[in-house]
Amino acid sequence: MTMDPIVVAAGTALVSAMATDVWQQARDQLVGLWRRVRPEQAEVIGGELAQARDDVLAARRAGDPDTERALAGAWQLRLHRLLAEDPALAGELRRVLDEALTPALTADERTAIGSVVMNATATGQARIYQSGRDQHITER
Repeated sequence: MTMDPIVVAAGTALVSAMATDVWQQARDQLVGLWRRVRPEQAEVIGGELAQARDDVLAARRAGDPDTERALAGAWQLRLHRLLAEDPALAGELRRVLDEALTPALTADERTAIGSVVMNATATGQARIYQSGRDQHITER
């Protein structure tokens, strides 16, 4: 299973934004996404988001980044499933990410949710070197 980079970024940003002042707005927008695809689950999702926020706040107080990473993974999977049911929501999820989640993050958190997508095709004797950051190549 390959996750859309928007899902990975949104799940990570969602968990980071849970500890910010804009959390309620972000929560409302996410519940709205669920309401469009699975209206019967929207209120349950709202409650689960509130519980996840409590978990994030407790993890931050305890200095426990593993819990935050686990929560991000869980919400990435949920968002992945939601978009699998309605791929047209990808644009709406991007809007929520850009307008509600990302602005609430610190510069370091914004860097962490960035994604790089690279594609390459080699033929014959060609070599391809791709890197999302530093790359050092030594050939002899």
